[in-house]
Amino acid sequence: MEGGRRPWRGPASFCVAGRIVMAVKEVLKMGDKRLLLRAQEVVSFSAPELHALLQDMRDTMRALDGVGLAAPQIGVSLRVVIFGVERNPRYPDAEEVPQTVLINPVITPLSDAMEEDWEGCLSVPGLRGLVPRYARLRYQGRDEHGAQIDRSVSGFHARVVQHECDHLDGILYPMRIRDLRNFGFNDALFPGQNVREE
Repeated sequence: MEGGRRPWRGPASFCVAGRIVMAVKEVLKMGDKRLLLRAQEVVSFSAPELHALLQDMRDTMRALDGVGLAAPQIGVSLRVVIFGVERNPRYPDAEEVPQTVLINPVITPLSDAMEEDWEGCLSVPGLRGLVPRYARLRYQGRDEHGAQIDRSVSGFHARVVQHECDHLDGILYPMRIRDLRNFGFNDALFPGQNVREE
């Protein structure tokens, strides 16, 4: 054990009709101290535990209708995020974001320009806040096979990347809200609308 943390032993699974089925994981909620830790770098891209973790993350994000998920949100303190969104009538102004696995990410703002927009989070269910983010950025990292990723993005894509990567440094979006009058419950902020968590 290092720093009082238990070593990660991989996700739980079970066997049905001779095949392994990955369970949807519980998402930690704001207030859980594990969400405030800085996650550790991934050092092995061939570890079966990494690929099992990614499958668990995909299953969990899909089951909860999210657009992104960070490993710390399911209690695994590794620098791994996944994200992606297709055209959706609930997000008519949001561009598509490719399904992406991003490991050990590095984010570099491409300008000082910031944009505010509404965000939600699977770890902060039922709430939404107006969050400032860099409008344009470059992100680099590795995919699940260790291949280099290097993209320059803007708008919603840039926002999603920043939101998920914040989780790797123990930051939840309410910590970035400038004015708490712009933070509240979905049904009060957006009556009659069906809003999805990030």
